[in-house]
Formats: sequence, C-alpha cells, structure tokens
Amino acid sequence: MGVLSLKQDIEERALRTGEWVAEHRATVRAAAKEFGVSKSTVHKDGGVIIRIEFQRAEKMRIPAVFR
Repeated sequence: MGVLSLKQDIEERALRTGEWVAEHRATVRAAAKEFGVSKSTVHKDGGVIIRIEFQRAEKMRIPAVFR
C-alpha cells in the first residue's frame, strides 16, 4: 500500500464517518463505536474533512489559468 493509497483510505473513512454523523445526528462517541475506532480518530477525521473542503474551496477561488 503506497502513501497515496493510505491518504485516500483515510479521506474516504473521514467522509464516510462525517456523512454517518450528520445523517444520524450522532455523537463522536457513537461514531467511534459504529466504525470501531477511537474518539480521537473521529476527531482527527473531522479535521481531514475540514482540510478537504478548504482545498475544494481554494480550487474554486483560484482562476483555472493559475492552476
């Protein structure tokens, strides 16, 4: 498993977890139990989601000519 694949796996888990939390209006504790990870991992995944969304927003703001 390469570094890129690992990064993609983390991002996919983060998005799945975030969608589940939003859909179920769940707590971090409930999400950790549902996905079999620690509460710290759920919190970290929340940071990953924020980074992904920030990067998407930045891409939209920068004209295509400069990318």
